[in-house]
Amino acid sequence: MRILLFFIGATFFFSLAGSILAIYDPLSVSNNKMGIHILFPSELHTAAQMINGVDKGSWGYVTVPIQSTDRNRKKWQDFFNQCVVERVIPIIRVATTPKASNWEEPNNLDLLDFANFLNDLNWPVQNRYVIVFNEVNRPDEYGGKASPEKYADILNSAIDIFKSRSSDFFILPAGLDNAAITGNGAIHRSTYLRRMHDRQPNIFNKIDGWTSHAYPNPDFSVRPDLSGSNKIDSFRYDLTLLRRFTTKKLPVFITETGWSNRFLSDSQISHYYQYAFSKVWSDPNIVTVTPFLLNAQDGPFKQFSFLNNNQKPKEFAFNLSVLAQIGQPIFPASSVPSQLIEQPVVIQEYAPASYQPDPYSELKTFYNNLKSLFSVIE
Repeated sequence: MRILLFFIGATFFFSLAGSILAIYDPLSVSNNKMGIHILFPSELHTAAQMINGVDKGSWGYVTVPIQSTDRNRKKWQDFFNQCVVERVIPIIRVATTPKASNWEEPNNLDLLDFANFLNDLNWPVQNRYVIVFNEVNRPDEYGGKASPEKYADILNSAIDIFKSRSSDFFILPAGLDNAAITGNGAIHRSTYLRRMHDRQPNIFNKIDGWTSHAYPNPDFSVRPDLSGSNKIDSFRYDLTLLRRFTTKKLPVFITETGWSNRFLSDSQISHYYQYAFSKVWSDPNIVTVTPFLLNAQDGPFKQFSFLNNNQKPKEFAFNLSVLAQIGQPIFPASSVPSQLIEQPVVIQEYAPASYQPDPYSELKTFYNNLKSLFSVIE
């Protein structure tokens, strides 16, 4: 009888142990909600000063894209090391490459390459936040024509591939354009999500959180007190819609939002951010808000930039600093953050022309992809 009880107890214990995920709920710990969207790893220090309020807070968030042609191990490991120094949590958005006026349509080999590359890096916190592509309900973001069915398949594969490398990967779907209407290759996001579910009925049970692009539309300029499916509270409409497809509680990551200065002054935008953070983005389901964009310089996104022409913070940038809190994320068991903090790493910008590729990189990539592909099939 004792032997029988032992085996029953052991079976129960290991079944529980097997069900425990390595990722943790970011809302279960002290959390600094402040964040910012950056374009380059070299912008991390400026971002950290803003979202952590210099010495007031710690462990705010940055969203940063990585293209499939930018898998430079030293560059990205230096960035992750500097995240520890600056006490910043990275959210990595994987991307393909631009082709003419569109971004190339992703495929499973892109996912295999990204998973192998990102798994080979030492991450600053236990949760490895990865967003699988961007605004895929727009045609220009998905090879010229949005396809919920293709993206559902890609996202489903991404979850399996990344989590087969490490259960620390926290997989987030692409943030959708909350102003897109169906037509000319674009698809309204409610239709898009329904078709994703029709294609992959379990897909919204498999993701770890929800990504929102909560822009104040139309024209990125409406008041923050207005509610709607294309306003800054659009994440609530998403969660209501998702309840048709899953009972899973999905923490929200607003990785893009912000007001344009085409029609608004910096002072108005500052008041809008104050209202948004106190009345709308105070929602307990939100993990972070990373407005777009820290620094656009003279590019097409200049209207959203948090820095002026002299690279100084604009008036509304201080709304992030004053609200910064002390975050207490969970660290990987193998990391000792204090050791890295004692030895700061200097980030350098890596221009493509100066990058000397490994002559055997294509062969290694082919081998890794082939090996990974067979493991997925099995």
